[in-house]
Amino acid sequence: MSKQWKPNKKTVELAPARPSRIRRDPVRGNHAETFARNAWWESREWEIRLGVIGIILFALAINAILFGVGQLSSH
Repeated sequence: MSKQWKPNKKTVELAPARPSRIRRDPVRGNHAETFARNAWWESREWEIRLGVIGIILFALAINAILFGVGQLSSH
């Protein structure tokens, strides 16, 4: 505590920091119009709808195959 601190190295001058890109607001566009036009495909519900349709078509295909095998084996 009796001596003053005298650093041997000089401090480095840093460039000013650029603004954060994370906190920047996204560019606004005509998102409402685009979303209204593509609302069915923009939502996550279309995956559920296509999944249900796929399950139903698969069940119908299995039913048709089993019906065909039943008809062939009955004769």
